[in-house]
Amino acid sequence: MILETDSQTMEDLGIFGQRDRSGICDLYNHTHTRGGEAVLQEMFRNPLANRDAINRRSSIIKHFAQLRIAFPFDAAALDMAEKYLASADERAKHRQSPLSEKEIVNGVTAIIALMQRINVFITAKEVTNINAYTEERTSIILLLENPAFEPVFREKGKGKLSYGAVAAYDTLFRMSERNNVEQLLAHIYHMDVYLSVATVALERKFVFPEAMEKGGGILHLEGVYHPELKQPIVNNLSMSDGQNLVFLTGANMAGKSTFLRAVSTALYVAHMGFPVAAAGMRFSVMDGIFTTINLPDNLGIGASHFYAEVLRVKKVATELHRGKSLFIVFDELFRGTNVKDAHEATVAITRAFSRKKSSLFIISSHIVEAGGELRAQAAAAFLYLPTRMNGHTPEYTYTLEKGITDDRHGMIIIRNEGILDILKRRRL
Repeated sequence: MILETDSQTMEDLGIFGQRDRSGICDLYNHTHTRGGEAVLQEMFRNPLANRDAINRRSSIIKHFAQLRIAFPFDAAALDMAEKYLASADERAKHRQSPLSEKEIVNGVTAIIALMQRINVFITAKEVTNINAYTEERTSIILLLENPAFEPVFREKGKGKLSYGAVAAYDTLFRMSERNNVEQLLAHIYHMDVYLSVATVALERKFVFPEAMEKGGGILHLEGVYHPELKQPIVNNLSMSDGQNLVFLTGANMAGKSTFLRAVSTALYVAHMGFPVAAAGMRFSVMDGIFTTINLPDNLGIGASHFYAEVLRVKKVATELHRGKSLFIVFDELFRGTNVKDAHEATVAITRAFSRKKSSLFIISSHIVEAGGELRAQAAAAFLYLPTRMNGHTPEYTYTLEKGITDDRHGMIIIRNEGILDILKRRRL
């Protein structure tokens, strides 16, 4: 099962890099092969929504991290094998090989070496003891035990292969058993991802979350922070089906959006079975994650920012109506309309969300009066990111506190920047 999400969420969280910045995927990418990198990107596009599958992948990566296993294959040999196998399509199309004799010899030699190396790897004691890896390891063994591959394991790797042997292996690898060879390469690419992410876990001291049954409405985070921050301030967060909604307040620049991204990224990555930027994490598996942090106007259909927000809320409501367990984030809900409408709409929508006990919601708002009306909601928790004034200069702790803040420092910031003074000056 795959976790439901969308492009808005992936853009909000910066899952994939843009021209001017790297993404979360890049942070986890220590892969050695192009195939491994492609598998990693596919995993980021399709997080898991099954507890056993999540915990199984997490356990594999965790064991590889504990064993500090290095990637056991030669990346150049893998590139050579890929090019060699890819030529099979051209060979069938043109009825001749586009590869030179030397390239065929190199391709055959590379695949023999890879098959022998993967056999050594999966039979090593430390790997055989990883229970979570048993299914994939068994699949590799079945491929290697194919009688057609018996000659491969008799090769000693000394001296050149004869012309006849190269021709026989060429037919074997690129024609009759090509599918099985490609399956072996796919296992190597997945192994590349596991070892890459294990390296990230060790280097960054990320924690491996525990996935719990779907529908429980549990999210427990200790010391969570955004993984791209070099000197992060950590926070704790606990949500449950009894308190499934957080109403977050704080002044501009207090860190609300960063906190929302930190929590959402941790939950997104946790659904992949990957380690996260936190000291501890437990979570109920969700059906989907949808965030609304940087929602653009939809100029293509002439939609204002407010109407784009309405459509976003409608999409979430439709998914909730289908009985799905969702993690939902709205940063500054209904910022695109006037204060009165935003107040009424925020209260009404927040109350309706809080009744969906198997889903979790975090809603940030500048409208602190709405928070006052929502205090009677037992399912709502109220948190804020404070601002401390040092004279006329606001300072931010970026540390969550309980309650609702009425911090408003917009005019102070405007005055500190001297904007009004600039406008008052007469041009000489």
